[in-house]
Amino acid sequence: KEHGLHILINYASNQDAAEKTKNQIEEAGGTAELIPFKVQNYSEVTDVISKWIGLNPDSKIEVLVNNAGITKDNLLVFMESEDFSDVIDINLKGVYNTTKAVINHMVRNRYGRIINIASYAGVRGVPGQTNYSSSKGGTIAFTRSLAQEVAKRKITVNAIAPGFIESDMTKDLDTDQLKKLVPMNRFGKPEEVSGTASFLASESAAYITGEVININGGL
Repeated sequence: KEHGLHILINYASNQDAAEKTKNQIEEAGGTAELIPFKVQNYSEVTDVISKWIGLNPDSKIEVLVNNAGITKDNLLVFMESEDFSDVIDINLKGVYNTTKAVINHMVRNRYGRIINIASYAGVRGVPGQTNYSSSKGGTIAFTRSLAQEVAKRKITVNAIAPGFIESDMTKDLDTDQLKKLVPMNRFGKPEEVSGTASFLASESAAYITGEVININGGL
């Protein structure tokens, strides 16, 4: 609502959660619709987004937030090949697939905001997460490279690297122990990440590109 944008909510399988998100947006005075596809499937992503653009010729996709992600943690000596591949396919190849599906559209419109959700793990590396850290480190490199390619078209590409944030991905962690590592002595809130994403999507951030913004309480 803040930016006057109609929101396209992607999901892979959890339609109930997607519907809940849609309802929350509408209750706040915004508009939204669901577009299901699996980000790791290039042809599926391309087909769904191309179809939407074709059916909405008077609309423009102005902002893309790449935030799909999974973890399959293990020490490398115990990590199976599919656990490495699955994380890379969703977390990194998914960024390529969705961005590739909209980038020509943004270039033609000479405007765009691409916001990639990376991680502290991609900045520093985390033991037991060679797959996840690789996917997020790759996302950061992808961000910095693409930013240089499309800057002249008024398209910005930035990444956000959260630390420990209260979410489904951290609900099973030992919060009391881990928050001792954080100078602010707490986990972050989802709103503290989404607020930064909202800023990067705004006109106020038009001269910021290729950046990685760490949100980690000083970790």
